[in-house]
Amino acid sequence: MPVPLAEFRHADWLDAAPHLPPRSIDLLYADPPFNTGSRRRGRAGSFDDAFGSNAAFILWLRARLAATIPALKPTANILLHVDWRTSHHVRLLLDELLGEDRFVNHLVWAYGLGGSSPRRFARKHDDILFYCLDPARHFFHPPRVPATSNRMRGRTKKATDVLAIPSINNMAAERVGYPTQKPLALLELLVSACCPPGGTVLDPCCGSGTTLVAAARLDRNAVGFDRSAAAVRLARRRLASGR
Repeated sequence: MPVPLAEFRHADWLDAAPHLPPRSIDLLYADPPFNTGSRRRGRAGSFDDAFGSNAAFILWLRARLAATIPALKPTANILLHVDWRTSHHVRLLLDELLGEDRFVNHLVWAYGLGGSSPRRFARKHDDILFYCLDPARHFFHPPRVPATSNRMRGRTKKATDVLAIPSINNMAAERVGYPTQKPLALLELLVSACCPPGGTVLDPCCGSGTTLVAAARLDRNAVGFDRSAAAVRLARRRLASGR
């Protein structure tokens, strides 16, 4: 089996996307800024996460998605990782760019950690919007997760659209100190389900490189962009170590 390839570019998503070969990408997974209105900081990197308004964020995202769509294969999938601030706006954007019939799933990543408030229910999940280019042709391999019922103890079941995967705790070996690092288990589940073996995953906001590491571990090729040179260096180191 050929060794999976990984390519990194220190570039903004919008600048790098037009240089992708047409119909070369099997899975676009993007975990863009969430428009929190602040600067996200960690010991391994930081970035500005403020657009001024949701309308400004959507304009930013629309330009980048439109520039990337020509690089997607007809069988490709799109996973956009967002949260309560923008998920409803992003779904309408995807309906506009791709068509309402290209919607596949609204996935909920339920991670459990985070703050609570006396004025509302605790916010303990992110949203991952799953779209495809062709509903009749897109790749999908149903992932399986451990069953929790006594009747199916020790067995697995098909994953639902609620992905109960813990976030990375402060003592986890995989933690690298990037402020928005996602767990490898989450990305391995998504990549294995939505990108065919030997296919190519694009993460245009690659941050700490988790998507690229997951792709390599699953024998997929990967392409990552990030505006931060520090993030690109971190992703290269992680890929070299395999974790």
